[in-house]
Amino acid sequence: MAITSKMIGARGRKQAEKLGIDPSRVPPGQYLTQKFPVLTVGRSPKFELAGWDLRVDGEVETPFTLSWGELQELPQTEVTVDIHCVTRWSKLDTAWRGVRVRDLLGRAAPTENGTHLMAHCDGGYTTNLPLEVVMADEVLVAHTYAGEPLEPDHGAPLRLLVPNRYFWKSAKFLRRLEVMSGDRMGFWELNGYHNDADPWQEQRHWF
Repeated sequence: MAITSKMIGARGRKQAEKLGIDPSRVPPGQYLTQKFPVLTVGRSPKFELAGWDLRVDGEVETPFTLSWGELQELPQTEVTVDIHCVTRWSKLDTAWRGVRVRDLLGRAAPTENGTHLMAHCDGGYTTNLPLEVVMADEVLVAHTYAGEPLEPDHGAPLRLLVPNRYFWKSAKFLRRLEVMSGDRMGFWELNGYHNDADPWQEQRHWF
């Protein structure tokens, strides 16, 4: 008998109930894990913080670049959120620290033409999001997970955190945020993943 999304979702809800967790926190077709699975396109790129920077540019009035030290001097935010991978695992109550994307974009001042954001990463990975999605309180450029600096397998030194989308949108090894005047698909979107990636709508693939 084939395992269906409905069967996996029922498993996830039962897991939550046994743990005394509201099962409505588990999106359709997901199961819970205590682990933090590693899924990366290619090898984790090497980096040196002394020469590292983050660029915010594109359709903005004031493009800028931050060194690692300058990023750390900005107001920091801590969030505890649930995360959901398109491969069907969900991990609840994950703790992160970083800088709100909303604050970075506020400094850059998107033009009237700016509608979407493209995350560019070391290694060539990209992913796209509407600006309205990344303005949420819990959307960060994150450098700390569970009280410790990000590990290389999880995107060190900096990754995007977008918990209300499947986790491929939370791009690892982040180096640039490009504000765009229209939508443009990133790596996985061009390879068949759904452009919107809402886990509550099971927007996994285009087909």
